[in-house]
Amino acid sequence: MWPIDESAADEGPGDRVARLLAENPLIDGHNDLPDSLRTLSGIAVSPEQLEEFALDRHQPLTRTDLPRLAAGRVGAQFWSVYVPGDLPPAAAVVRTLQQIDLVHAMHRRYPGRLELVATADGVDRAFRSGRIAGLIGAEGGHSICDSLAVLRMLGELGVRYLTLTHNRNVAWADSATDTPRLGGLNDFGREVVAEMNRIGMLVDLSHVADTTMRDALAATAVPVIFSHSSARALCGHPRNVPDDVLTRLPGNGGVCMVTFVPAFLSAERWAWTRDPDGPPPPVTVEQVADHVEHVRETAGIAHVGLGGDFDGCDETPAGLDDVSCYPRLFSELAARRWSDTELAALAGGNVLRVLRAAETFAGSQEQPNLARQAVSSSFSRTPRV
Repeated sequence: MWPIDESAADEGPGDRVARLLAENPLIDGHNDLPDSLRTLSGIAVSPEQLEEFALDRHQPLTRTDLPRLAAGRVGAQFWSVYVPGDLPPAAAVVRTLQQIDLVHAMHRRYPGRLELVATADGVDRAFRSGRIAGLIGAEGGHSICDSLAVLRMLGELGVRYLTLTHNRNVAWADSATDTPRLGGLNDFGREVVAEMNRIGMLVDLSHVADTTMRDALAATAVPVIFSHSSARALCGHPRNVPDDVLTRLPGNGGVCMVTFVPAFLSAERWAWTRDPDGPPPPVTVEQVADHVEHVRETAGIAHVGLGGDFDGCDETPAGLDDVSCYPRLFSELAARRWSDTELAALAGGNVLRVLRAAETFAGSQEQPNLARQAVSSSFSRTPRV
């Protein structure tokens, strides 16, 4: 529930942000801690190995742990179950399942601090109980091995969004950072979007080509998300969202969740990554706020959120070093005269609305003959990659 009354005149900025984030769940769209743990261990971390990575105390090798999530007032976190895009198709599915298993194990290990949820009501319930709600996002269509059956089973395991591509094209969708092959989505890609709509899984358009963004917006019946992307108008990185797509979000109802990746925030930093001459140009909290404000101004306050990409990038903006730092961004926006209602929408109100819209649409759909559909999907009309 968004607050109606604005902060009292004698309320300091820090107190105001603390109050807002105590009343409204801050929902971050993308955190790569599961893959970071896999990378640190050198293998797919099993539940038994979580003892080595005790998340209830400070972890110096990651940007995420439970104390810092609490300090950052994070109310809900989408955990990315990313796997490399160059794996053989079947191996990508296995690795994705291992990552999902790790996320489930994390929540079982800390039941007093984390609660794995799959619905907007679940987020609200966990938040009211003082727990951090955990949701799962699969980063890249290669995780489904061109199979609607695999897609459905990921949904059964709690995956709440699928990013249609990662850095490479898949057989049915073009990526923002690969050579275009299809010109967007092909017919099977549109089937994937339709099936995601039917089962209530969010369509995530971070990482996809502009043509794929536009095709997906034309194909989807429910709001989309960009789980971790910033504004192309302020930084020309191909991973960012162009204004013509942002202006379509009000008609779709979707949300662009601004990310904290330095090369996505600063044109100078993006140029430096391509020609690293001298020290990297600094990137600041203020520049993140600039992207948030651009999305608000272009798409509207109902269509902006946050997706930090912590533990998925090597560096972060100064002042946003880890998951404890979200209040600094909210303080910056409060200083720019954002209202309580606007800050609450950014924090999580917009994403909760999208989750509920997806759930409502899925609940309205007639269930198909899954046996027939499973047989059909075993004969993919697109080549395996």
